[in-house]
Amino acid sequence: MKVEKVTDHIVKWLKDYASKAGVKGYVVGVSGGVDSAVTSTLCAMTGLEVLCVEMPIHQHQDHVTRAQEHMIQLKNRFDNVDDVRSDLTTVFNIFKDQMPSVTSNPQIELSLGNTRARLRMTTLYYHGGVHGLLVAGTGNKVEDFGVGFYTKYGDGGVDVSPIADLLKSEVYAVGKHLKVPESILKAAPSDGLYGAERTDEDQIGASYDELERAMHQANKNIPVETLSAREQEVFHIYLSYNRKNQHKMNPIPVCVIPKDLL
Repeated sequence: MKVEKVTDHIVKWLKDYASKAGVKGYVVGVSGGVDSAVTSTLCAMTGLEVLCVEMPIHQHQDHVTRAQEHMIQLKNRFDNVDDVRSDLTTVFNIFKDQMPSVTSNPQIELSLGNTRARLRMTTLYYHGGVHGLLVAGTGNKVEDFGVGFYTKYGDGGVDVSPIADLLKSEVYAVGKHLKVPESILKAAPSDGLYGAERTDEDQIGASYDELERAMHQANKNIPVETLSAREQEVFHIYLSYNRKNQHKMNPIPVCVIPKDLL
């Protein structure tokens, strides 16, 4: 990958899109992860107004520290960047307290994790609306179009997706080029919805490098029997996530009414 040219292409795309949309710039949720660090830096490079929003909800200190380190670095590098902290812990707790408590339901933890992401989406759109900014998404290609590892109408609710055509390894390459803090580049990827000790790999059962290979194998129709035992295991993990998450990747189904009924 031609990292510098890819970087320039995305920055120009962001700048042109904002100009055509008639907005002042972008708002980005900063989590302390590489995807949000790269996205916010690319937005900052446009020279347009950029607002980085930190949105902790019972957040692990490691995530908070990395997010703050990145925002301090970004503001020191770019005059067009500002930041704000919207602590959503109390909001989340109030929401949770108002919901029926069914502790035996195994889906509660997942539902509450998705609720965190949706509260953050609402917060980003609030800040975007107040300041005349578009919400820049932070999803990469493996997450958005491979395994669908994001929350529908949560971190999947955005106006633009500047890095959604980059594989995770390519995001890291751009991150190094952009001088993203080393602490972020070395941190294990985590969505931060269930504590820092639960990484993306823990949840999915495979690393992003493995998922990239599986995505390539699926796209190239490589026979499963030619793969190693671990590659076959990851391939089935990839296919399982891809199939069950198609509802996130495809447009909302519309019930089309036959013309003779209208």
